[in-house]
Amino acid sequence: MYNSDTEVLFPIRVVPSLKGLRGPEWDHLIDLVLGSKENSIEQLAFVLMIVRLVGCSGCNADSFRAMRGCTKCTQQSIKRYRGEDSDLVKLYEKAKQEILVNKRNN
Repeated sequence: MYNSDTEVLFPIRVVPSLKGLRGPEWDHLIDLVLGSKENSIEQLAFVLMIVRLVGCSGCNADSFRAMRGCTKCTQQSIKRYRGEDSDLVKLYEKAKQEILVNKRNN
């Protein structure tokens, strides 16, 4: 089954749909990502964080997650995340630092 909302990795176009799912700290992060330039470090770090958190690399075309689509899958994962919003921000900052270090080393 094919869902037009399903992509190989988390698509940045889904970010606006994640606002309001958690508290103000999460919404601030969403605003930061949405306010950044296309393909910025902020957007790349957010995508990396979501790919790891949601498990996009393990998704395939025949999986239930793929049939639901990236938007619903990510929304559900963010809603169900048991940590605090500050934990999500820390995961984002860690992903951002990894990208910056990798960029400097290349």
